[in-house]
Amino acid sequence: MTQETPRTDNCIVSERLAMDYLVQIARSAGARPVLRLMGVCLLTLSFAMASQAHSTDRPADDLAEVDLQLILAVDVSPSMSKVEQRVQRDGYVGAFRHADIARAIKSGERGRIAVLYLEWAGPRQQTVIIPWTIVESLDDALILADRLAALPLTEGRGTSISGALSAANDLFAKSGLRSPRRVIDVSGDGPNNAGALLDPIRQVLLAERVTINGLPIALPRIGGADGFAMYDPSNLQSYFERCVIGGPDAFAIGVTEAAMFAIAVRRKLVREISMNTGQMIYAAYTARSDRTVDCNVIAQLPGR
Repeated sequence: MTQETPRTDNCIVSERLAMDYLVQIARSAGARPVLRLMGVCLLTLSFAMASQAHSTDRPADDLAEVDLQLILAVDVSPSMSKVEQRVQRDGYVGAFRHADIARAIKSGERGRIAVLYLEWAGPRQQTVIIPWTIVESLDDALILADRLAALPLTEGRGTSISGALSAANDLFAKSGLRSPRRVIDVSGDGPNNAGALLDPIRQVLLAERVTINGLPIALPRIGGADGFAMYDPSNLQSYFERCVIGGPDAFAIGVTEAAMFAIAVRRKLVREISMNTGQMIYAAYTARSDRTVDCNVIAQLPGR
């Protein structure tokens, strides 16, 4: 019984035959250009064979399927001092370095999520700091955290939550990903006071079943924040609850102490990723109020 030659052996034989044939042509022509052409042909053949040998049986679009597309939309307006911005950035970095995040990710049906980190300020400033990144293990989460920690802080003028949500809507549309859930995690220390009105773009996202969660930041003024940063913590909490968050299982966790920021971010991400809504988690949290809020108010001074 004749044993079938493995596919890789057939490729090797074909390569040798091709080389012998090209050598014969080169010798008969006696010209260096032909030898150079032979080298190029063999190099091309070698690369093609190498990529075929290292290909995977996984479908080409398999990685497009994730449990969650998560946009972290982070406020870098002037009311956030450098110290506060660093506390905020370090909170996200620390969260992704924690094993709780990896466990939450693996609890999903596919065991992987896609994360994008967006820093925003005024109507025309939305900067993608970390583009769409697949995270499916603790190692992936650590790499994302290290990349984020190494990047410089950005800053801008104005507080346009509507601009951030509009940018997030475009980023979802162009992500090339598929998931049963899409979430925008908006952190900020003030209401929308620049650009378009907030509610129209919010309603577009809610109609598309996007969840908008909130992380209202009302820290004591540290690090030389400007005079605009005086929005009352209870008002800010109410504003986020009434005007910003929405969609399936939406929630807000307010932060009023810098020491609680990292814990609040981690717990918020775990809940968003795992959808463990059986227990409400508070972190220096102001209870939901019944205060009426005008969601179209321009807040304090424009351009903040």
